[in-house]
Amino acid sequence: MKILALIPARMGSSRFPGKPMAALLGKPMIEHVYRRVAQNAALTLTAVATCDREIAGHIDGIGGVSVMTSSHHQRAADRCAEALETLEQQQQCRYDIVVMVQGDEPMTHPEMISEALQPLLIDPTVQVANLLGEIRSQEEFEDRNCIKVVCDLERNALYFSREPIPTRAYGRDMPTGKQVCVIPFRRDFLLQYTRMQPTPLEMAESIDMLRVLEHGLPVRMAPTRYSTQSVDTPADLQRVASFMSSGL
Repeated sequence: MKILALIPARMGSSRFPGKPMAALLGKPMIEHVYRRVAQNAALTLTAVATCDREIAGHIDGIGGVSVMTSSHHQRAADRCAEALETLEQQQQCRYDIVVMVQGDEPMTHPEMISEALQPLLIDPTVQVANLLGEIRSQEEFEDRNCIKVVCDLERNALYFSREPIPTRAYGRDMPTGKQVCVIPFRRDFLLQYTRMQPTPLEMAESIDMLRVLEHGLPVRMAPTRYSTQSVDTPADLQRVASFMSSGL
């Protein structure tokens, strides 16, 4: 089985311009993500998908693989679909699974890739999965940059939101989880995703996975035992630097 990891990244983040190249413990953040993801032995190839030559040049310079994409993509999954087709054409091959790892997840542990892949490897009906992390504080529960998710009894996502869901749940012995952006797609489903029309809730929340749910298709959530913190703001970057310095 051929498994491709793609890390979408762009310099034009509205909340933190230049974020992928922001210095984190002496290296650009995108380099931390790339090196950590590439350590997973199940992956055939790891590549960064970007529309910015500064990012591509850095990844190429450390011996990595970059793929240039259009600058017009609004969703990371659409950028990954373009990168997938480019790589397959260049390499004359066909991948089976594409794991999308957001470029703002520098605390990604290599084993998190395996956790996310597990639902697709054991159940051929699962087309897309997503890591499910634990929300560890009221502050995180209320943070709009933290994407909350509620699931059904089979651990399929019911809804993703930047708002606190379930309402007032944190600290009341109710399940409160967050999306961790390690998202494996079956190859054909990723390409199907890009042909789906963007949906109202997807655009309102700015969350890729809502496009899948609004088209009536399931997203299987896979719990992770690792603690993570995405980087959405400069303050997050400092927080992550502290966590990583302590060995996380």
